Amino acid sequence: MAENLTPLRSQYLRIKQRYPDVIVFFRLGDFYETFDTDAEVTARELEIVLTAREMGKGMKVPMAGIPYHAVDNYLARLINRGHKVAICEQTTRPGDTKGLMEREVVRLVTPGTVVEPGLLDLKTNNYLAAVFPGDGQFGLAYVDISTGQFAATQMPADRIQSEIERLAPAEIIVPRGSGFTSSYPAPVSELDAYKFEVGAAADLLKDHFGVATLEGYGIGRWPPAISAAGAVVAYLKDTNKDASSGLSHLSAYSVADYMALDENTVNNLEIFKNATTGAVAGSLLGVLDATRTPMGARLLRRWLGQPLLDSKQIVQRHQIVEAILSNNAAREEISRWLKPVADIERLANRIRNFAALPRELIALKRSLEAVPELARALHGHALEGLKCELRENPEIIALIEKSIEPEPASAPGEGGVIREGFSADLDRIKGLTTNTKSYIAKLETEERAATGIKNLKVGYNQVFGYYLEVSQANLAQVPDRFIRKQTLANAERYVTPELKEYEAQILSSKERLAEIETSLYRQVLGQIGQSAEAILALADAVARLDVFAAFAASAAANSYVKPEVKDIGPLVIAAGRHPVVELCVGPGNFISNDLALDSSDSQLIILTGPNMAGKSTYLKQTAIIVLMAQVGSFVPAARAEIGICDRIFTRIGAREDLASGQSTFMVEMVETAAILSSATSRSLLILDEIGRGTSTYDGLAIARAVVEYIHDRIGARTLFATHYHELVELAEKLPRVRNFNVAVAEDRGNVVFLHRIQTGGVDRSYGIHVAKLAGLPKSIINRANRILLELETAGITSPPGKVTRIEETPQLSFLGRPPKVVDEIKKLDPDTLTPREALDRLYEIKRLADQS
Repeated sequence: MAENLTPLRSQYLRIKQRYPDVIVFFRLGDFYETFDTDAEVTARELEIVLTAREMGKGMKVPMAGIPYHAVDNYLARLINRGHKVAICEQTTRPGDTKGLMEREVVRLVTPGTVVEPGLLDLKTNNYLAAVFPGDGQFGLAYVDISTGQFAATQMPADRIQSEIERLAPAEIIVPRGSGFTSSYPAPVSELDAYKFEVGAAADLLKDHFGVATLEGYGIGRWPPAISAAGAVVAYLKDTNKDASSGLSHLSAYSVADYMALDENTVNNLEIFKNATTGAVAGSLLGVLDATRTPMGARLLRRWLGQPLLDSKQIVQRHQIVEAILSNNAAREEISRWLKPVADIERLANRIRNFAALPRELIALKRSLEAVPELARALHGHALEGLKCELRENPEIIALIEKSIEPEPASAPGEGGVIREGFSADLDRIKGLTTNTKSYIAKLETEERAATGIKNLKVGYNQVFGYYLEVSQANLAQVPDRFIRKQTLANAERYVTPELKEYEAQILSSKERLAEIETSLYRQVLGQIGQSAEAILALADAVARLDVFAAFAASAAANSYVKPEVKDIGPLVIAAGRHPVVELCVGPGNFISNDLALDSSDSQLIILTGPNMAGKSTYLKQTAIIVLMAQVGSFVPAARAEIGICDRIFTRIGAREDLASGQSTFMVEMVETAAILSSATSRSLLILDEIGRGTSTYDGLAIARAVVEYIHDRIGARTLFATHYHELVELAEKLPRVRNFNVAVAEDRGNVVFLHRIQTGGVDRSYGIHVAKLAGLPKSIINRANRILLELETAGITSPPGKVTRIEETPQLSFLGRPPKVVDEIKKLDPDTLTPREALDRLYEIKRLADQS
């Protein structure tokens, strides 16, 4: 069968054999073509036409193609759907060979190895992460090849999931057969296990960085981290060698330096996106993101995912924000000069990989020109360190000024990139090509005078090149030196030896122009690339300044204050506000509230009151204020004293996990169990309606037991919102429990939610009033009120009474039952009863209960 294949088909199959699980974009002229199953997938995913082509005797092959100039758009759609794409290019130029063009895969594009600007989100890092499940410790390394950021760490198994969620990688690589899975929805690529072997990984890293030891990078004694980092470099060398060469530094970090934020907390607090819309607008990030540069936006996102645990670092950030906030003129200048700064972090790596476009060099020049102005805007002791890091780069500015046109062409090759005066050789060749029009006009005039043919024209087309055109009426005047080239209906076209010689000069000079300009442009990129590390260091300083300026802008616009942060201490918030809700309701309309949580006194607040009255907002704003403070931002309050929290845990809302078959209540219990097993006395716990997913007595028992466990064993500062009014009596038994409620006013049967938190508990939930506000039919509301009255009259609603500790009470469901009933139940062996026997015993127990 192979002998029936066309040479092109054979070539494709040889290449495809090396990339069986990857879509191969096979370059054919102006198109990238896909074949066979790749074509079917491509046509389906990109919604383009599936065609067919004969590529052997009686063999039609499915095909789907895309224009090469639009590849980024199509590539993005495939990558976003988790596919990998091998870019197979023609490596011989048209005309250089008479046979089949050579082709080879020049790059493998995967979700974590994207570098094209059009495929990247400016405000988000695009991470490739490697996870190595070591013996007792997990290794994690991640890289953003568009910025050169490369870091590694090791951590206990219980931290790996939250760290992956924080990074939100575009792709995760793991050892083949490791069985490691992550709940984060990123494509997982398996790599041969030997590439994670610590010795091979260490050798690869040392060879890559040109060092004899990894001690200088801080991971020399972290074998799992070495394995993960080595796997990252190995993967990049297989997929994009140019990208791997841009990794010039590896940073070690410890997860113990930052607060871990689990997925539930991130989602419940809406840190990065609004829970309803999924957009940044309506999230904490949306409120704080007043950054002016892409680097600053990415850094802000990273900081929000890594609240600090060191009070000195936090205070230092607050001092910088305060210094910017206190000087309005400086703040305006910083904002003004940040605006022209381009994404120099990603640009530095594009320059280093010879991928930067000429207009990007002009953007770099403008960015570097803004740096001295930024430095001049920084005043005060707190800003001196940052000011020193804003180093000027006059050599790069001068080189770009001298070499690149102010408004350059999109790419070198046609004389529109390199500036006149930079290269005498290039200027001479440019002169030949730019003088063509004047030469043609002069030749036309001369030939008309010499021949007497007044309508003689000099023209050009890509098929015949330059020619002299004479109409049929004037053919008798054509001299012998004219050589006929083409006959038209009403004219003849000719060439002369002089014209052919000039044409050869022009064509040669155009080729030479493209060659020289491209070479010069690469030389400029190479010179600037030698300063890539300095540009990256500058980008980091600019990004930090941008985030600090954004914090100051948010504080100024929304009246935020500097919190007082201590390693150990209470949480005291005066007139606290929810930053997102406050913006939604408008200035002056948000009802602020106070908070005081102290591990030695008021450790746990039981918060009661109706839904829609502001409980959830109060819970969330407390956690958000703590997070903002530990990130380095000012906070929405009149005053805030923050004793550092090592973790923030939230259990809010009801949801089910259909994929794993877990009910709403099971999800609630699993999340609660995870919180109780991880929380410490320095944690902040935000718990809402624990136990509401099951029966009243079961739920009350669970809720009360959880409160006692937190109070007696963990000691964490806790806000515990509940509709179990019976729990308010715990304040009389547990010394560090305090009762608060959401104030409600009643006026002639109508309820007004005041959104104020006040001391004391309540014995009503106002659920029927909320149902009325929600629009339930009036008949249902009236009937519900009658039923509630009946239940309260019968005492079924269990109004608050004296509450003792759970272990001191009988089992709630058997309270007050006669001994005979209890004895009968004790005799039962559920494991041996048939269904019929169980039913009979149940009737017998009921009969005994009725007789009591």
